[in-house]
Parts: sequence; C-alpha cells; structure tokens
Amino acid sequence: MIEVADLHIAFGTQQVVKGVSFTVANGASFGIVGESGSGKSTILRALAGLNSAWSGEIKFGGMALSAHRGRSFFRQVQMVFQDPYGSLHPRQTIDRILHEPLLIHRFDRAEQRIAQALAEVGLPAGVRFRFPHQLSGGQRQRVAIARALIAEPEVLLLDEPTSALDVSVQAEILNLLSDLREERKLTYIMVTHNLAVVTHLCAQIGVMQQGEMVEQLSAEDLRARRIQHPHTAELFDLSMTLEEPA
Repeated sequence: MIEVADLHIAFGTQQVVKGVSFTVANGASFGIVGESGSGKSTILRALAGLNSAWSGEIKFGGMALSAHRGRSFFRQVQMVFQDPYGSLHPRQTIDRILHEPLLIHRFDRAEQRIAQALAEVGLPAGVRFRFPHQLSGGQRQRVAIARALIAEPEVLLLDEPTSALDVSVQAEILNLLSDLREERKLTYIMVTHNLAVVTHLCAQIGVMQQGEMVEQLSAEDLRARRIQHPHTAELFDLSMTLEEPA
C-alpha cells in the first residue's frame, strides 16, 4: 500500500530526514518511533501532503505521488493529530465538524453517516450537538477518529494519537484503533515516542535517530529485545525504566 524510498526533507540548509526508506503492506500497521526532533513527525506530514519540501519517492497503492495531491488522495488518506482539542474547531459543534469532510468529498446520506461514525467510535448520539470543550480528552480524540473515518479512507496516519490523553484513556483509544483497523481493513502508519504504544498497535516498527531510520524490526522482536542498533536498545531500556514501579 505504501512505499517510501530515499526520502529526504530539509528545512533551509538543515537536513531533517536523511534517506529514509520503508514499505507498509495493504492492511498492515507500521510504527515510527524516536525521540523528539528525530524526524518522525516530519515524515508523517510529508506522507499526508502537509509538507511539499521533500525529495525521494512516495507511492500509495503503487502510484507515485508528487508534492501536491488531488482531492482523491485526501479521501484515501486521512490523519489523526496528537492534540484532539487543537485539531477540532472550538466554535463548531461535533455535527458540523463531521459534516465538513462529507461536504468536501461530496458524500450523500450525511445524517446516517454521522450517526454511524459516532457509533463506530463508541460515542453516544447526544454528543453530536455539543462543542469540543464540552467533551473529555478521550471523547475529543474519538471525534477526531470519527472525522478521519467518515471519508472512508484506506490509510490512517496517526501522529502521537494518545500522548495528550490520560494513561487510563490511552488503552481505550489504542484498542479502538486496533478494532477499527481489523473491521475496515485499514493501513496504519503511527508516529510515537512510546515503545509500549507502538508495540500494542503496530506489527512492524522503524526506529528514528537524528533523521535516519536506523533499524526496522517486528514488534515481537522488540518486545523480546532482539535488537540490532544501540539506539533502539537505549529507547527500550529507557521505556523499561519508566514502567518500573517506584
């Protein structure tokens, strides 16, 4: 479904992403993990069409993409951002927020589609005419996921989708995303700094360090610490330290 080859991204003279390559099979989930500033979110924004200053090759479904994408691409590929409060318009009701992609992509049966989208992400029908500030963080992220799914995409790009949420809510959202991928046969690319999160949702993982993807491995190998690169080992050991009880 997704092929990235020799991707380079620079801001001015600073190389932020340096020759990254990876592939994601149709219906698979790929996680990109790394510290802040490693280039992982920059890759996701280039894939999403939000950053046109890149070189290399990006293919979706076997078709090479240019820096500028058409409407069909933005229906096929949707993004869920890190901060659900920042990504939802504060002065629009949830109904209006979910109507917008239907209008852009010219879908019919808006009423049924909105009701179905809310049900799919586990939100009651009464949420529909509320504003984002009237919802909890977890509910807001469910709305953001519903907005992404309502256009019936094939690919979801997930930018730290649980990092702004309480730990108790994170697992609920991850389980929801996992169930939706299975039901809809979606392809996921998720960016995160959290190894526990990435191994929960993604079968294959790429590790970023200073703009380079230094290692690719399976979630199973990561959990078992079958690791090749010292930076992956550092991230793994740090995550184990953080999870240890005080």
